[in-house]
Amino acid sequence: MTDSTDLDAVAAELYAGPPDAFIATRNARASQAGDPELAAAIRALRKPSVAAWVVDLFARERSARLGQALQLAAELREAQEDLDAAALSALGRQRRALTGQLATEAASLATAQGARVTDATLEAVRQTISAAFFDPDAAAAVASGRLVRDLAPTRSFDLDDVVGGGRPPAFSSPAPADDELAARRDRRRAEQAVRDAEKSLERAQRAAEKADRDARSAQGRSEQLAARIAEVEKELSRLRGDREQAERDAAAAERSRDSAAAALAEAQAQLHALRAE
Repeated sequence: MTDSTDLDAVAAELYAGPPDAFIATRNARASQAGDPELAAAIRALRKPSVAAWVVDLFARERSARLGQALQLAAELREAQEDLDAAALSALGRQRRALTGQLATEAASLATAQGARVTDATLEAVRQTISAAFFDPDAAAAVASGRLVRDLAPTRSFDLDDVVGGGRPPAFSSPAPADDELAARRDRRRAEQAVRDAEKSLERAQRAAEKADRDARSAQGRSEQLAARIAEVEKELSRLRGDREQAERDAAAAERSRDSAAAALAEAQAQLHALRAE
């Protein structure tokens, strides 16, 4: 039966070397293995892609830096359950910035060893680190230093298929003490309470501003209507005066008409009398 410890050690050594020498070094190590099963397992190790080798190099040369980043990512995954949309958006920007920084550092390490890192390779490295931030299995694969191919946050994979050698242990950060966990929970609750209070304050401020605008608008409308009423009342008063004058003129005209009618009747009577004579 193959000793997984020996296989992992050989795999770590192989994936630590330059990709161009991987096949020759692998075959040489397989020939040196005294156990036929171990030799076969070594020969079965696959050559890593360039992006995977860059990530493996970073995991080996900057293990502490990578471990801190993966631990932070695990804590952020736990914390994001309590975050609102705005905080999640800010968290996403921070995560993308950290991913870019780590990918650039990894590419610099590879370049310093004479490797050529293209834009496509750099993007594959960035995607692989991003996958490790979102998925615990991807984090274990990246931290192993035995990654065979690059990963993507949206692409599923088999952990045994993307890592050379034995299955890597799950990535785990030091467990915080109970009082630290309680403090984190209390801090998150307090931060959430502050965010809720800030939102309530914003809503109250918006409501107060709207009420103030509505009050000013209503006051302005009231003043406009009062001015209009004054104008209408003034016009009504003038019309009433005109009506009274018209009534007086009508009465005078009626009297004049009666007088004219009487004079007409008298003139007609005189004319009739004269004709009769």
